[in-house]
Amino acid sequence: MVFRSVILFLFFFLFITSCSTIRKTSSREPEKPVRTATGISGTKAKTFTKPVKIDRNKFVSFAKTLLGTPYKYRSALPENGLDCSGFISYVFSHFNVKSPRSSVDFTDEGKETEIKNAKPGDIILFTGSDNSTGIVGHMGIITSSGNTPQFIHSASGKNVGVILSNVTGYYKTHFVKVIRILE
Repeated sequence: MVFRSVILFLFFFLFITSCSTIRKTSSREPEKPVRTATGISGTKAKTFTKPVKIDRNKFVSFAKTLLGTPYKYRSALPENGLDCSGFISYVFSHFNVKSPRSSVDFTDEGKETEIKNAKPGDIILFTGSDNSTGIVGHMGIITSSGNTPQFIHSASGKNVGVILSNVTGYYKTHFVKVIRILE
């Protein structure tokens, strides 16, 4: 009975935590993000060394076709479900663009843009459930800009799956930055 309770607790804990995923590529532990003078640094070299030529409207429109896809930790396949970085990775792959697979690895990508200047197709980054660390643990795609930007993302917790959200409340307190990867 105790063993079953522990297993259920671990499953529940993994389910409600943010979707920050780190893939292990060797037998040693993955490096952790580090604080730098300009913020938090990811663990990998930049993937996007120049702006990517994808039509912003087509990028957002394709992302919206995934609305309602269930959340699944560590998955980048819609038929299985998507975590937040798997969702972003899948959208980029639709346009034949390889992107980082974990949300923290987007920390140093693209060009940082003020949220008030965000455009549909920009990537929005948030901390995970513990916003005191400043480390990216969740992400989405801006779908509309303005005073209260809207974004699409794969959320865990009570709103499970690919949904649209406004940058208010929880998301406002966990906001890290907006990055521009598309031209």
